[in-house]
Formats: sequence, structure tokens, C-alpha cells
Amino acid sequence: MYLEISKKDINNELVQKIHEISGQNVFDCYQCGNCSSGCPVVDYMDITPNQVLRLSQYGSIEEILKSETIWVCSTCLQCSTRCPKGIDVAKLMEAFRTVNLRDGVGVVDPDHLEVENKDELPPILLVCAMRKLTG
Repeated sequence: MYLEISKKDINNELVQKIHEISGQNVFDCYQCGNCSSGCPVVDYMDITPNQVLRLSQYGSIEEILKSETIWVCSTCLQCSTRCPKGIDVAKLMEAFRTVNLRDGVGVVDPDHLEVENKDELPPILLVCAMRKLTG
């Protein structure tokens, strides 16, 4: 039996907030898996991109917000270019990060990092942290 889910079936403020921030309709996804199969960092994710979309469809946003996946995503746009439905998955990942950052979760303050650790961190982390702090 096929279970069809539509936006009207989910009455979840977080799903609506993600939609408002990203402009993407997660209900367009039909789970082809192209986003996950093309992702260069999927091996480091605890939830694959297509699972993020499915959880979003079910309204399980809290599970996504607690995952490492949204922070591991490098926003390379590989998933977005491979999607046959035109869903910009990278924008969705950014929307999840934005929700967390607005709540003060996952904020990195470069001024409070140990000097030894700064050399080990990827430069993009510091650039993104500064962008978030000054943006």
C-alpha cells in the first residue's frame, strides 16, 4: 500500500519554518536517492540527504536538527543538481542550520577557540562562523 503525504497532512510549525526559510517543498521528493548517491560526504553523515527529506515529510524536524548531517553537509550543490524534481537540498540543509543557529545551537565563536585547535579546523568552518556572526 502506497502512503501519500502532502503538506496539508503535516501541521508542524518547524516544517513550515523550514519551507519559509528555504523556499523548497519537501513534499515534491519521491525518494529516488540521487541526492544521497551523489553526495561526496554522505559517508560522514548520520542521516542521508534523502532520509532528511523523508523525515521532513513526516514532520520529524527535531530529529534532523539534532543530527550531525546538517553540519557535515558541505553545500557543494551536488544533491541539488542531481534532483529530478528540482529540490534544492543544499538550501534545505542551510535552512536546518539556520533554525539551529537562531536557537543558539551549533554556534562557533572563533574568539573562544584554543589556538592549538584553530590549526586543525577546516578554514571553511571559520569563514562560515564569521559570516554567521557578522551577517
